[in-house]
Amino acid sequence: MTTGDVKKVVLAYSGGLDTSVILKWLQTTYRCEVVTFTADLGQGEELEPARQKAQLLGVKPENIFIEDLREEFVRDYVFPMFRANTVYEGQYLLGTSIARPLIAKKQIEIADKVGADAVAHGATGKGNDQVRFELTYYALKPDVKVIAPWREWDLTSRSKLISFAEQHQIPIAKDKRGEAPFSVDANLLHTSSEGKVLEDPAAEVPDYVYSRTDDPEGAPGKAAIITVEFAGGDAVAIDGKKLSPAQLLARLNEVGRAHGIGRLDLVENRFVGMKSRGMYETPGGTILLAAHRGIEQITLDRGAAHLKDELMPRYAELIYNGFWFSPEREMLQAAIDRSQELVTGRVRLRLYKGSVAVVGRESKYSLYDQDLVTFEEGAAAYDQRDAEGFIKLNALRLRTLAQRKKKLGL
Repeated sequence: MTTGDVKKVVLAYSGGLDTSVILKWLQTTYRCEVVTFTADLGQGEELEPARQKAQLLGVKPENIFIEDLREEFVRDYVFPMFRANTVYEGQYLLGTSIARPLIAKKQIEIADKVGADAVAHGATGKGNDQVRFELTYYALKPDVKVIAPWREWDLTSRSKLISFAEQHQIPIAKDKRGEAPFSVDANLLHTSSEGKVLEDPAAEVPDYVYSRTDDPEGAPGKAAIITVEFAGGDAVAIDGKKLSPAQLLARLNEVGRAHGIGRLDLVENRFVGMKSRGMYETPGGTILLAAHRGIEQITLDRGAAHLKDELMPRYAELIYNGFWFSPEREMLQAAIDRSQELVTGRVRLRLYKGSVAVVGRESKYSLYDQDLVTFEEGAAAYDQRDAEGFIKLNALRLRTLAQRKKKLGL
């Protein structure tokens, strides 16, 4: 791609140092018109300064887009993912991974609206986000031009970024002038921290890194009991109060924070081939996962539940690797959603010093039959003598193998 090929580009813009440098770099390198898009995903930051900074850097007011995507994020991305009880490599709740396809989708929508011929992002050439952004771009607009500055420019250090910013009169906050101790990505589902002080996997995460959760050791000495209500696989209420998807997750974050729930120190396998160490805080998501599994325990048939558990790692990998808009993810989603039609009811949970435990569950669609499982005299639906034939049929091949071993003296 030559610089003359691009006339107008939509940039995923946070207003921070990196994307502000990218904005000016696009203007000076590609000589193109820049449109900025800033997404409110519940990261907890004031976004109006991003508008002001974009205008300061020469972006026309009509080319600055700031959108509140919190409800769409939770309703259309987080909740569908949680219907599958999704965790990557057994632990990671995919807080960053699930946000990227939404941001990228909105970039493409804005590109179509303003007639842009290119999109740009600030992901580095080593990480997963570049893949997630670009797979979404191409899935939704196959002929779009993609600009990834970190793969093109020679601004390979923080000092070079700051020097470029000073040269082009880009405002730099005082706390951004020094070397950042670690990088942070946040949204309504989680906060992730990685790099610098976290790069040595043998070193414990410093206390000052945590921002979304209180120290579990200092959490209240008395457990909190909360109730989460589900309808069709999605959480709809807490302690009997109906809430929107974003409001519900925000509330779970509040109670989870107070009890130090959702901390994860993880060394994961990136899609691009390297291992990386990150610290994740997902208080509300951790509670939600436990609650959802709790309601499924009484509403899902064994076959459906076990098949979901088999499909989940593949589904998680697709999201982690950036294939949200792939046909295979959509196929899996259809099967998962079908399983959730009667996943409705209430789950009671105990939160205590970093832990969350299901302590009760109820549903009008429950498959749990106390008459069947009781040790007392129950209904006649189950004859214990039937178990003998069941066991002998399942033991047939094992007995055959044993007889062969005995005959051959093995």
